Amino acid sequence: MADITFYELPGCPFCAKVRTKLEELELEYDSVEVPRSHGERTEVEELSGQTGVPVIVDEAHDVDGMHESDDIVAYLEETYN
Repeated sequence: MADITFYELPGCPFCAKVRTKLEELELEYDSVEVPRSHGERTEVEELSGQTGVPVIVDEAHDVDGMHESDDIVAYLEETYN
C-alpha cells in the first residue's frame, strides 16, 4: 500500500491535473474512484469536509484530506520535487 491515496473521478479535469503531477514525480499512490453522485461520497466528505474531488491523503507527511487541485499540485511539487 502506498503512502498517498488519491480520490478521483474519471473524466474530471482537476483530477487529471493531479494524476499528471503524481506520474511526473513518479510517486506511488493508490487510486480510489469516487461515485458520480456527491451524496454518495461519504468517505471523501469525512476526509476533507466536502464532496468534491480530487482529494489526497499522504500518510508519510500527515496530510489528511487535502483538496483543491492547485493546492495538491503545489504540495506535491514542494514535498517531492
